[in-house]
Amino acid sequence: MTKSEELAKKLRECFKKAVEDERNGIKHKGLLVTRPNDADAKEYINKAKESLDFCAFYRQRGTDYKIPEEWFYALYYCGLAILSKFGIETRSQRYTALFLQYVQLKGYIDYDSEFIESILVHTKKGESSEVDEREEARYGPHIKIEKVSLRYDAMMDLCNRAIEQCQQIVYSTKPLNIPKELLDAIKL
Repeated sequence: MTKSEELAKKLRECFKKAVEDERNGIKHKGLLVTRPNDADAKEYINKAKESLDFCAFYRQRGTDYKIPEEWFYALYYCGLAILSKFGIETRSQRYTALFLQYVQLKGYIDYDSEFIESILVHTKKGESSEVDEREEARYGPHIKIEKVSLRYDAMMDLCNRAIEQCQQIVYSTKPLNIPKELLDAIKL
């Protein structure tokens, strides 16, 4: 099975489960088809930019442990913006990243893999992403963290590039449609 086939299978199951949960009066924990919402997409971009403003504030105060969380959320808000443009409500970091991987792989969006990898939740030991960096900084005992200082400029650059690419997607007049092959299993 190819990577795109594997992702498609997981995403179809996620969409189907979300519809079933909602029909049964349960809040879904995955991806649910809604309507494309450009206004929400733009607001998510604003939140991503604000997260980077917080990074500068926390750096100035010397509270490094808060910065990885803001980097993660800047990247995650970009993902949420793109999903809003497609018309998808998400309640899952994992499936947000998997959907982005799928549409990026299939050429629906021009969005760098490194941005998606940064928000991907890894389950195998030895693999890590910004999710792990955020948790390590947030729940560790230190306020000032040398590793954060060393990564600051590179991560700010990464986040700014993600926001730029996200803006190109969100502000484009080209409509983004959820790939039909992901919706085949859903009775809308």
